[in-house]
Amino acid sequence: MPDPDRPRAALPAHLEPRLLRAFLAVADELHFTRAAARLYVAQQALSRDIRRLERELGTVLFVRTTRQVALTADGERLLPYARRVLEAQDALLAAFARGGPDADRPLLVDVNSPGLVTGRILERARELAPDCELMARFESGLTGAAAEMLAGRLDASFGRFAGLDPAVRARLVQQPVRYEPMAVVLPEDHRLAGFGEVPLAALAGETVYAGAGNPRTLEWTDLARHLFEGRGIEVAPPAPLAVGVEEFRRIMAKTRTPVLATVNFPAMPYTVVRPLVDPVPLSPLSLVWLKGLVHPGIDALRSAALELANDKGWLKRPGGGWIPAIDALIMTSRN
Repeated sequence: MPDPDRPRAALPAHLEPRLLRAFLAVADELHFTRAAARLYVAQQALSRDIRRLERELGTVLFVRTTRQVALTADGERLLPYARRVLEAQDALLAAFARGGPDADRPLLVDVNSPGLVTGRILERARELAPDCELMARFESGLTGAAAEMLAGRLDASFGRFAGLDPAVRARLVQQPVRYEPMAVVLPEDHRLAGFGEVPLAALAGETVYAGAGNPRTLEWTDLARHLFEGRGIEVAPPAPLAVGVEEFRRIMAKTRTPVLATVNFPAMPYTVVRPLVDPVPLSPLSLVWLKGLVHPGIDALRSAALELANDKGWLKRPGGGWIPAIDALIMTSRN
């Protein structure tokens, strides 16, 4: 701990806002694991940011024990300054966001594919905001959608937020929507097609397609690797993306490779969709949009997602359901 009688080193010319956000998250949660989940960063990275901020300010901001985290007197003193700085930054970003000065423009929303729960959310949002134009896009993959959002070509999308690069997550906002039970799409004459539900153990020895090689769906392939690890299931190697029902049918008939999906995957000719069980793997679905975006369509989407999640019980995690630890933290964190 710094000596109170020793003159402090000169303060830095500026402080990175990221360090102040790390400080506020820990100050609010008084728990490093919860704060890391709130910021969508690794706990080690959060600890490094706090130590760096303490070095730059020449003081200790938190007292840490194995049981609790508490603010020091200097931490309490920094708190109101940090809040004012970040509130000013957020106001600046909102003022210059695409949705600020032209909130009456159409809102572009990627719902991934027709027939999914994302489409139900979009339809409900249109009912809640009838004067707002919400335009659907159908481009599978949150990784690709995130790049489009950062480039200003898309406003919102849905998907597995934890699968994005941390630097990308830091520029986006997410609202948990649903724990989606996962499934496998099989040729109708596959050895497992007769099962009403497919135990994960029954897929041992199979090679399952999960979007490997598709740069738009990196988050989905990563989820599959987590799920398959230690279960004797292989992720199918990269292959050309089948676009359209007929191409999907043709490729499925040719390769006979099972496809990892969710239980609401739309029906395809000559295939069956079978839920996965023992355990039930869960795909975490979030509504995602650009940080600082101000638009009535975003408000409508958020309200619609919350309403449907509460009505349908989408955010009640099934007992024994499988989900990666980082996803579980993000799905229960606050924005």
